[in-house]
Amino acid sequence: MAFSSLEYTVTQRFLKYVTIDTQSDPASPTTPSTEKQKNLGKLLVEELLQLGIDDAHMDEHGYVYATVPSNLDYEVPVICFCSHMDTSPDCSGKDVKPIIHKNFDGSKIVLPLDEKQVITIEEHPALADQIGNDIITASGDTLLGADNKSGVAEIMDAVTQMVRHPEIKHGTIRILFTPDEEIGRGVDKVDMKKLNANFGYTMDGETVGHVEDENFNAKAAHIRITGVAAHPGFAKGKMENAIKIQQAILQALPVHTLSPETTEGKQPFIHPTSVKGNLEQAELSFILRSFTNEEMERLEDILEAICQRINKNFPNSKIDLNITEQYRNMKEILDQYPEVVEYAVEAVSRAGVTPSRTSIRGGTDGSRLSFMGLPCPNIFAGEHAFHSKVEWVSVQDMERAVDTILHLSEIWAEKGRK
Repeated sequence: MAFSSLEYTVTQRFLKYVTIDTQSDPASPTTPSTEKQKNLGKLLVEELLQLGIDDAHMDEHGYVYATVPSNLDYEVPVICFCSHMDTSPDCSGKDVKPIIHKNFDGSKIVLPLDEKQVITIEEHPALADQIGNDIITASGDTLLGADNKSGVAEIMDAVTQMVRHPEIKHGTIRILFTPDEEIGRGVDKVDMKKLNANFGYTMDGETVGHVEDENFNAKAAHIRITGVAAHPGFAKGKMENAIKIQQAILQALPVHTLSPETTEGKQPFIHPTSVKGNLEQAELSFILRSFTNEEMERLEDILEAICQRINKNFPNSKIDLNITEQYRNMKEILDQYPEVVEYAVEAVSRAGVTPSRTSIRGGTDGSRLSFMGLPCPNIFAGEHAFHSKVEWVSVQDMERAVDTILHLSEIWAEKGRK
């Protein structure tokens, strides 16, 4: 059940945080990739210090660290709660104007600054469970930023409740807010020694009640094509056009399988993400996604076989394929520490919500943190339709996420005695 005595701060915090532009930039080599992400970081540090969290600070890379001291007289594992501050570069996050649609009645929500942006139950089935709840959206010309400022606000509210309610028993709680998660660099410069936690949880999931303990394995593939240039008037038997080689590779990809638009659940895919080139030089970038290592090897073999086959048709050209790892399936680590997920499921249940263990067709900071020594599943934050102008979250879902954090802290205090 929910904590009946709490006066939640999550909504007002969320409404404030989303107005701060924190978009990350994949083209930037710096950390954080955009200086403006530090604006939110500075505010969070200020608010944590005001709550009496004396060690709250932001480092030179834009990471925010803080510690809620234990109120127990015995030792339990140190738990970290983590969310990312940046928003996606896929859609504008500047001048976000959030709207609360109170007591949602199931009718369509038309966003006022672009009436083409309409949110309906037909397009967003999760809304069917939100009748009577308060839905927060942007105004139609930007994303909302619930991914992941809902998680940030939930953690900040949970810290507030721990400070205000010492009857909520917990061990040492570490707080981590990261930049650049949306561009795959969210934990690149985390100081694991400073964090000094045993287990962690990212608050970055979608539907209320979901605990995600499995995610894609992810690799990036880059193909560089060197063709043969010749004057087009005298090119017969000489020219091998790099653009046409590029086109041939794309046409050789599976059409009805192994693509994002034809797969769901735990089905893998090969996805081209960018192309560029001219007559002599061309490039292709892909992302490869699978839930098992065996499937990933099959995807790599498919792409390599395509390159070899196409290269035979252009014998004087060169096709170089380079594949690099991005992140791995956290289940590989979490299966070694089953209590980490089991306690999260129990916390969701104590919060009065039906728990559901699910997988992510994507990744989180937690998937990489798990392989850096911090087993770290993902818990719902309530965000929906992320990276778009029709992004939404409900007030009640965010409050249940706050409850889940608090119950989870109590469970570790009850069961994690060393």
